[in-house]
Amino acid sequence: MMRAAELSAPHTDLTLVDRDIPTPGPGEILVKMIACGMCNSEVTLVNGEYPFARFPTIPGHEVTGTVVALGEGVAWPEVGDTVGAQFLYDSDMRCDYCARGEQILCPNKRITGIVTDGGYAEYAIFREGFVTPLPQELDPVAGAPLMCAGLTAFNGLKKAGVTSGSRVAVIGAGAIGGMAIKFAVAMGARVAVLGRSHRSEDRAKELGAERFIATSEGDPAAELKSWGFGADLIINSTPSTETASAMLGGLAPDGTLVLLGYGPQPLELPSQLMILNRLHTMASPSGSPKDTRATVDFAVQHDLMPDITAISLDEAPATLSEMVGGRWHGGRAVITF
Repeated sequence: MMRAAELSAPHTDLTLVDRDIPTPGPGEILVKMIACGMCNSEVTLVNGEYPFARFPTIPGHEVTGTVVALGEGVAWPEVGDTVGAQFLYDSDMRCDYCARGEQILCPNKRITGIVTDGGYAEYAIFREGFVTPLPQELDPVAGAPLMCAGLTAFNGLKKAGVTSGSRVAVIGAGAIGGMAIKFAVAMGARVAVLGRSHRSEDRAKELGAERFIATSEGDPAAELKSWGFGADLIINSTPSTETASAMLGGLAPDGTLVLLGYGPQPLELPSQLMILNRLHTMASPSGSPKDTRATVDFAVQHDLMPDITAISLDEAPATLSEMVGGRWHGGRAVITF
């Protein structure tokens, strides 16, 4: 038997349960959990904002663990290897997107912890080809959020075309935002951070930001416009689409607004401002296996780890309730096993 935290339906609390340890079938890998980060996607799941979600489910997709058994036909990884698993559980591996290594865009993809059981458990099943080998020098507890928060930040920056000298404005300095700041600085970009108040200013400066803008004081878009010609990239890491829309005026001509976080509201953009300044918008949904490997390699090379708070599985229900209520301020919570 194994212990797990289960979500039975939207708008309910996590419940600690005992389940049978699953047996891997053909193409499957059984992983004994080392750690699992608690992502804001779980808040979206609790709020019933994933219409494709399956219940009951075991949430969690920032997974690190040890391979303990292989299903029929699996040649790699080997039993005993340390691996990571992410938001993307698997894809059909037949469509054009999969053929070019963009499995995250597959129309038939499945999402870990939302459509399949995830990492809020002592053991979990993952798919061959969709786990990432982890180097020995990576701390698997501190590194667990690289599987989503880190991947989302790194892949978003790369897809948006960040270069050395780019002016990058990051909205929010939480798990994704904090990693976006670290990665952007390591890529040679200049970074500004936007937050509601000055509470996170010192932390933003410690992470490498050259300036901080409190959005509750004055016009933050105008503040960004005074930074050269404005930001080349604005990265929204917050769960608010409206916040992202309000910052569009802070972009430099030919600049890009990048949604890594969003809320249920539609994205509303001023057409004339967009056209006259040739502005762009894009979104980046986590990443594919190749992107996860690139994220881990870059993070290890530059010694960039997420800021975490380690918790036990017993603490997960209360922690998720605090996250849903907006009361959690402890960095990325990571369940350790």
